[in-house]
Amino acid sequence: MATFENDLQRVGLFSDLSQRQLKKLSHSFRERSFKPGTSMITEGKMSGCDFFIITEGAASVSVNGKEVEQLGPGDHFGELALITEQVRTATVTATTRLDCLLMASWDFRKFIKANPDTAWKLLQHLTQVLLEAQNTSQSNR
Repeated sequence: MATFENDLQRVGLFSDLSQRQLKKLSHSFRERSFKPGTSMITEGKMSGCDFFIITEGAASVSVNGKEVEQLGPGDHFGELALITEQVRTATVTATTRLDCLLMASWDFRKFIKANPDTAWKLLQHLTQVLLEAQNTSQSNR
């Protein structure tokens, strides 16, 4: 079975995890390829519960029909779907052949319940992200 610890370590959400934790987490991911023009997630839709990490290729992120970002190897999207069951906030479309690692939200939940030490590290990371966003928001006023 392939493991993807190096790919996971590049994702901010998982960057504070130990090698042991990353190895355990990597078993919850599967590989999938997409053809150019395929939309993996669609803004405003409940298009699945997957989190994606790009390993090869490129994708375009658009909001309200306008491109806002280009993604490539090491980038990720769909992290909100791991925790919430909200509609997607953007559309992500493959611009080239795209190879990704995918994790479903139910696999993430099962992993977190079985590994509370990992849950604590992820909670700390998310709290830091929220604090940084709050500070940025306050400084832009």
